[in-house]
Amino acid sequence: MADPGKPANKDLRGKLDLATLLGLICGVGGIVAGFSLEGGVIQELLQPTAALIVFGGTLGAVMVTTPFRVLKSAVGALVSVFMERNLSPGEIVEEIIGYATKARKNGIVSLEQDAEAVKDPFLRKALNLAVDGTDLQEIRKMMELEMVTADRRAESLAKVFESAGGYAPTIGIIGAVLGLIQVMKHLENIDEVGKGIAVAFVATIYGVGSANLFFIPAGNKIRARAQAAQQLRELMLEGVSGIVEGLNPKLIRIKLEAYGDAEAQGRAKARAQTGKGEAAAAAARS
Repeated sequence: MADPGKPANKDLRGKLDLATLLGLICGVGGIVAGFSLEGGVIQELLQPTAALIVFGGTLGAVMVTTPFRVLKSAVGALVSVFMERNLSPGEIVEEIIGYATKARKNGIVSLEQDAEAVKDPFLRKALNLAVDGTDLQEIRKMMELEMVTADRRAESLAKVFESAGGYAPTIGIIGAVLGLIQVMKHLENIDEVGKGIAVAFVATIYGVGSANLFFIPAGNKIRARAQAAQQLRELMLEGVSGIVEGLNPKLIRIKLEAYGDAEAQGRAKARAQTGKGEAAAAAARS
């Protein structure tokens, strides 16, 4: 059982999300490899002017449509695209059961110091409200309001990247047209015209590629992270509610394991097997 004095969520910084990293490598690598197999030269795709037009234009369009405060938060949310928190429902269940056991033995006020040491802000706030004697219905109202606010905030951040994914292909087309304008000035040299057209369309590749390989997937990843976080908050709220109601820790565990993953269920089965073994050993000794 988790020690209430040592919260299971000891590290909220998270770890590198290999799915995001490998996804980008596979996506970009597949396109570049296919281009090379068709006889293309990678250097032909490295066009700083096209990159400046596409990414500068996309950033400008997003800045026009998005409040600066939200845009700043969206940049910070990039961390959640490449990093995932080291939290699992099973760990949180164990931590809450530790608090519930202590509260049942010594009273809920005994969790005052433990509540201050909780790293997760949502769980810390809910426990502090419980320790302060706040009515359960008020705790639910306050924490559910915080959950709704967090969900709306995450949705607004996801839409920033989805907006960028919508603008980038169009800006890429603008870049291609600008390149073609320059090409048309030199129609007297047909060989250079062909090369110029090829270079002009690199901007389109940048726009479509960045939209479908990063901007739109990043928005979806932020939304997925938010949904996972909401499930954890629901678990925390139900756990704290059980503590306030004075439920038996075993009943709280059964209630919370509905939110848990296979890891938590596996640990529960292991505990059950251990308990049966100890009971059998005690019966043999008697």
